[in-house]
Amino acid sequence: MTEIPAGYSSELDTYDTQRAIERIKHIFLAKLCAALHLVRVTAPLVVDPTTGVNDNLNGVERPVGFDVPAIGKDAEVVQSLAKWKRVALRRYDFKVGKGIVCDMNAIRRDEELDNLHSIYVDQWDWEKVIDVDERAPEYLEAVVRRIVTAICGTLDELKWAYPQLDVELTRDVTFVGAQELEDLYPDLAPEEREQRFVREHHTTFVRGIGGKLRSGKPHDGRAPDYDDWDLNGDLLFWDETLGRALEVSSMGIRVSPESLDRQLTLAGCDDRRELPFHKALLAGELPYTIGGGIGQSRLCMLLLAKAHVGEVQASIWDEQTVAACEAAGVMLL
Repeated sequence: MTEIPAGYSSELDTYDTQRAIERIKHIFLAKLCAALHLVRVTAPLVVDPTTGVNDNLNGVERPVGFDVPAIGKDAEVVQSLAKWKRVALRRYDFKVGKGIVCDMNAIRRDEELDNLHSIYVDQWDWEKVIDVDERAPEYLEAVVRRIVTAICGTLDELKWAYPQLDVELTRDVTFVGAQELEDLYPDLAPEEREQRFVREHHTTFVRGIGGKLRSGKPHDGRAPDYDDWDLNGDLLFWDETLGRALEVSSMGIRVSPESLDRQLTLAGCDDRRELPFHKALLAGELPYTIGGGIGQSRLCMLLLAKAHVGEVQASIWDEQTVAACEAAGVMLL
C-alpha cells in the first residue's frame, strides 16, 4: 500500500529528475565496474524455461510466459539473471577475478505494489568468477564494502551537480546475521527486525538468508539454486525520506556443487536436478562465482530522496497508488 510522508516534496523537478537519473546510472555503473573488475554485456529479456536458468525467486512467483510460434517453443520473461550470468561467464571464458554486469529488465506479475515495489524491475545484474578459496564470509564482506563505496561516491558526485539534495549515507557497513537478528528481536517479524536494526546502524548487510533459523522459519525466501544460504545477504540503507530501511541489493557467493545438492533437498526441489543448468552445476562444470542485483530504481529513489518508485521509473499502478500520489502532489512517470 502506498503512503506518502506528510509534507513530502521532491527536491528536483521532473526535468532535473530525469537528468539526475541519467547521471546516477552513468556514474554508478563506471564505479561498480572499476571496483569489481566487471565488463558490461548484453543480457536476455526472455529465456527458454526448459533450461532451468530463470530465477524462481521465492518459488511462488509466476513468471510471465508466452508461446513463440517461429521456434515452436514457449518463452519466459526473466525474473532475474542470477543463473544465466553464471552460464555466460563459462561460455565467454572469463577468468578468476573478472566479471560481467548487465541491465536486467523484468516483469514480476505477482508483486504487491507499494512505495518500493513495482511489477517492473530494473537492476544492474553482476557476476564475477572467484577462486574456491574465496568462498568465505571475509570475501563477501569485502565486496559489499566496495559496492557501498561506489554508491556513496556516486552520491558525492550527484550532490556536486545538485547541491539542493541533502541525502546523507553512512559509509561504514554493519554486518549482522539473520540468526543474530532473530535472537535480538525474537518477538518481531523479519522485516520489523530489519527496520529496528537499520534505524540504529543505517548501512547494514544482513547475512545468511534462505535457510531455516532456530525458530524453524527463514529470515526471507531464497531460491535454493543460486545463492549459498550461508554466504549471501541483503544490503540495506536507512532512507530518511520514507523513515525506513530500503533494500538496494540482494547478493551472495553462489552455490557450489555441494551446497546446491544440500539446498535442493532442503527446499524440496530435487526435481530440478535434471534441468540442464543444475546438471552442469552439480557436475562441477560451472565456475565458482559471486554476484547479485542492484536495483536501479531503488538506488535512484535513495539518492534523489524520492518517496515513491514511480517517480523514477515508468510502470502501471493500482487506483489506490494513483490517488495517494495525486493527493500528495507526487508525479508518477
